Amino acid sequence: MSPRQPFRQMSGPAAHRARARPPLRVLLAIGTGGALGALARYGIERRWPVAPGEFPWPTLGINVSGSLVLGILVSLVIERWPPTRYVRPFAAIGICGGYTTWSTFMTEAALLVRDDRAGRAAVYLAVSPVAGLVATYGGIGLARLWPGESRGGPHEASRTG
Repeated sequence: MSPRQPFRQMSGPAAHRARARPPLRVLLAIGTGGALGALARYGIERRWPVAPGEFPWPTLGINVSGSLVLGILVSLVIERWPPTRYVRPFAAIGICGGYTTWSTFMTEAALLVRDDRAGRAAVYLAVSPVAGLVATYGGIGLARLWPGESRGGPHEASRTG
């Protein structure tokens, strides 16, 4: 089975039940990865706490670095590595999902506004998604430099044309 189709081809009620309940091992991979990612984020935010009204550099760094890693990882999983059932759920959904944080990003922006730092909040709200997108594309580009043959991922048509 390919990582893009983790369930057998079924139809009717059996297909609905299969899609509704991922295999327990996949859920365990996601949960384990999520715990590791959340612990890494917690450690960074404990190491570099942000005072009220200050720019939240740790969260920006976490989200941008997580975007870079996710770009690399997903590109390698889709385009380079052999199919696997657990790498993407463990690393991409679990670790990167537990590491990066939309809710903290939004809360910190709201707290900056509350602390009369609306300009700082606006910069944070503008820079974070742009930096994350640039990091994601950078990660995809870095992964495509990985030595070896491509499995014919989505970018393959543009390389040969």
